[in-house]
Amino acid sequence: MSRGTLFLVPNTLDLGLPPAPVDDVLPAVVLRTAARLHHWAAEDAKTARAFLKRVDALVPLAAPLQQLSIVELPRPRKGSREPVPGAAWQALLAPALAGEDIGLISEAGLPAIADPGAALVAAAHAAGVPVHPLVGPSALMLALAASGLEGQSFAFVGYPPQDPTARAARLRELEALSRRHRQTQLMIETPYRNEALLQALLEVLAPETWLSVSAGLTTAAAFTRSAAVSAWRQAPSTLPLRVPAVFALLAR
Repeated sequence: MSRGTLFLVPNTLDLGLPPAPVDDVLPAVVLRTAARLHHWAAEDAKTARAFLKRVDALVPLAAPLQQLSIVELPRPRKGSREPVPGAAWQALLAPALAGEDIGLISEAGLPAIADPGAALVAAAHAAGVPVHPLVGPSALMLALAASGLEGQSFAFVGYPPQDPTARAARLRELEALSRRHRQTQLMIETPYRNEALLQALLEVLAPETWLSVSAGLTTAAAFTRSAAVSAWRQAPSTLPLRVPAVFALLAR
């Protein structure tokens, strides 16, 4: 029996903001593909349903929303450092192994980028399931493009530590790496901790280091500011509340 395909379906970037027209952000092929899929693996089922309702308003779904299979990605047990067993990822691929296509969707942006869905993609490759990424917005790439920082050499370093002392040490380490390699360092934070990270960056980084922050990209509330840390300190900015942001630094 031939395998189904795992489609990586991009979501919009308006999480935490009033929804914009979905076809302003996503190509028609994404909407058509999403509308025909009956099986989904999702970071968050509620967010996935909201996305599919928006798709349905433009391209009718192949089946009523309540009849679609939407399974959330497995997560490690709370407080556990043990990875999710491989069998859990394999179980999500059962429809594809039976010849049915599956959609993988994140809460925002491209699935499997800064996203737990990467483990499902790896499992698909191991099982011989074709993987097909669809075109859509990536907050990381859009923020890098909008920053004016070094775009030829960059690294995404994920979430910084929450402990203030460990976070400060990590930011100094990233600044040193950036200076040594002339490399932009990209990071993200849980939205309600955005202000705490911004203040930590302004306290730790050298005045001549450049800092860029982007939030709400592709929406009417899009925000990007790039300036030397000294300029940020002289004229602070308040970040939008509850909106995911991307932080980038480049040491000079």
